[in-house]
Amino acid sequence: MIMKIHATKPYNLINSTCLNSSYNNPNINYTFCTTSLHAAAPATATLHGLGATSVTLIVRNVTDTRRYTKRLMRNKKWDGYTRQCLADCFHLFSDAIPSAKQAMRDYDEERFNDANVEISSTMDAVSTCENGFKEGRGSSLVSPLKKRNEDLFQLSAMALSVMRMIQTGSA
Repeated sequence: MIMKIHATKPYNLINSTCLNSSYNNPNINYTFCTTSLHAAAPATATLHGLGATSVTLIVRNVTDTRRYTKRLMRNKKWDGYTRQCLADCFHLFSDAIPSAKQAMRDYDEERFNDANVEISSTMDAVSTCENGFKEGRGSSLVSPLKKRNEDLFQLSAMALSVMRMIQTGSA
């Protein structure tokens, strides 16, 4: 169920959008959503602007996570399995960056179905990265990218939620 959003001020729009998103998607935490959008969205944001902000955050986060992964790979403390997982994640994020940038172009041109596909592929990369750490050793290996992956997945879910609101006219 998508709730109808009635908000006139950006602060209320962000809160309403995040309430709707977290209500309809268990992958979205209300506090994370509001904190992220309040920090990044312009004061004059519309629902469309909040979606653009969400996609921009995806691009920034996947790019930063790729850089962070590269730094982690330089650390000699990792065992062979963890190093291989980090290398796999680095390649996944390398492929996700162009997808995220394409999602931004698609979003800007209101090709929401295409943007959805690109953002979904970014979510797949994040999930594949995280799952790689669990495959060889069960759940005993904690991914050093866990928090970043969770945030990136959630930012992606937020963008998809906003696009759905725009497409269904529930704004």
